[in-house]
Amino acid sequence: MQPYPPLGTIYAASYMRSLGHEVSLHDVMFAHGAEEIRSRIKDEKPDYVVFYDDGFNWLTKMCLTNMRHAAWGMAKIAKTFGATVIFNSSDSTDHALEYLNEGADYVIKGEAEHTLKELVEVLANRSKDLKDVLGIVYKSNGGDIVANDKRPVIRQLDDLPDPAWDLIDIKSYKDRWVNAHGYFSLNMVTTRGCPYKCNWCAKPIYGNRYNNRSVSRVITEIERYISDYGVDHIWYCDDIFGLTPGWVQDFNEQVQKKGLSFRYKIQSRVDLLLTEDTAKCLAESGCDTVWLGAESGSQKILDAMDKGITVDQIYEARPVLKKYGIKCAFFLQFGYLGEEKEDIEATIKMVLDLEPDEIGVSVSYPLPGTKFYEKVKHELTNKSNWTDSDDLDLMFSNNYSNGFYRTLQRYIHKRLEQKKGPRGSVKKIIKWPYHVVSSQYLKAKINQSWKQR
Repeated sequence: MQPYPPLGTIYAASYMRSLGHEVSLHDVMFAHGAEEIRSRIKDEKPDYVVFYDDGFNWLTKMCLTNMRHAAWGMAKIAKTFGATVIFNSSDSTDHALEYLNEGADYVIKGEAEHTLKELVEVLANRSKDLKDVLGIVYKSNGGDIVANDKRPVIRQLDDLPDPAWDLIDIKSYKDRWVNAHGYFSLNMVTTRGCPYKCNWCAKPIYGNRYNNRSVSRVITEIERYISDYGVDHIWYCDDIFGLTPGWVQDFNEQVQKKGLSFRYKIQSRVDLLLTEDTAKCLAESGCDTVWLGAESGSQKILDAMDKGITVDQIYEARPVLKKYGIKCAFFLQFGYLGEEKEDIEATIKMVLDLEPDEIGVSVSYPLPGTKFYEKVKHELTNKSNWTDSDDLDLMFSNNYSNGFYRTLQRYIHKRLEQKKGPRGSVKKIIKWPYHVVSSQYLKAKINQSWKQR
């Protein structure tokens, strides 16, 4: 029960509306199936139906087959009403031909606002030829696939209008947050892109560039979140928050100057959080949680991933954040190529040594466009995408079975809760004996797998 609206989608909606287009939104966050779009299309009678994925939500990179088939189903519904169907997403960028075969008229590859503008102008007015629109893939009149050149990413993010929040049913989101957690959180972005080159991380939308919005523009948006929507908390869904030198410090200064009171969580890297000034400014400006891509407690695996960090840095960053009262959360990844028993044990040790407040555990997922994918793509014959986000299938050959990694995922969660001890809420205290027994049982299963190998 932590739903966030499709931020990337309402950026595009706002941009198109600023150009004079009439824009409606069908938000599928709480939809029960593809058929729900039918009545909207029937009532609205749109010229264009644009399936625009939220590129700021990292889960969309995983290209889940449930979501893919739902999108194709909605595209077919749109076609029955004679609408021109346009797609933009990580998955359609990687698999444009499949989408064209399943109902799409055009696929926009990569960052889409400017491309969508030009495409609609050409389709509406034939002001220039389709071959001149950068960033699109389509079928020619003869049925051939035409893939135009890539479009450069937007560098001046302040030139974009603010997201079209009026198209979102904010109350539906707020009610769920308040009922489940007692506060309301909305998503915001201050940057686009990531310059780092972890070899398993795909960047089909914003690429390897890193561009940021101005502090003043972000502050103005925060003020509106608080005054208009009663927001208590913000998820900054940047790949990396505050990478530009001095940005975090300027941000904190403006938050203090405006007297703004809110909490937020971010994603960052351990090597960016080793200076106390950065942690201090994050804490003073309201940061309560930092999610870090720790990935592994084995330097061998971090180096194989081209992660660009050290295990020592992970150990150094945790106490810096803790000193300033910032919760620390680790993304962990098991099953990378070459991972052995000692590498897994090193990761478990790191988690138990540092006791992060939260962990997110997954297994290595081959994404098109990455070096990692190129190494294993010949093995992805039976399955190349997860069905849903908790699938956890390791889709290539490795040292252990899928069942082992699912057990490992459960074990490290239970073992961490056991290590933290019976503290916190009454519910956590009551559940602590369960974590003790569960972790012992799961550890026995893991030991058995290691003996059998």
